[in-house]
Amino acid sequence: MAKESIKARERKREAMVARFAEKRKALKAAGDYEGLDKLPRNASPVRLHNRCKLTGRPRGYMRKFGISRVTFREMASAGKIPGVTKASW
Repeated sequence: MAKESIKARERKREAMVARFAEKRKALKAAGDYEGLDKLPRNASPVRLHNRCKLTGRPRGYMRKFGISRVTFREMASAGKIPGVTKASW
């Protein structure tokens, strides 16, 4: 489980990226790279990192479900994810 401060930092970055998205798009279209340099660093979408929505784990993230592989396996075994069953043959 990730620390709450790390998860909060990531949420803060997501909000900042959303807030400056239109301005970044306009500056890029105009080719104003000096203006882009003056924006906050955390306004860049490159600085975002995918994290598990439940635990905050940064590695083993599954985009389709938005959770980590560990959490996915626990939830799938418990039958909490619709349409997902354990393979057996």
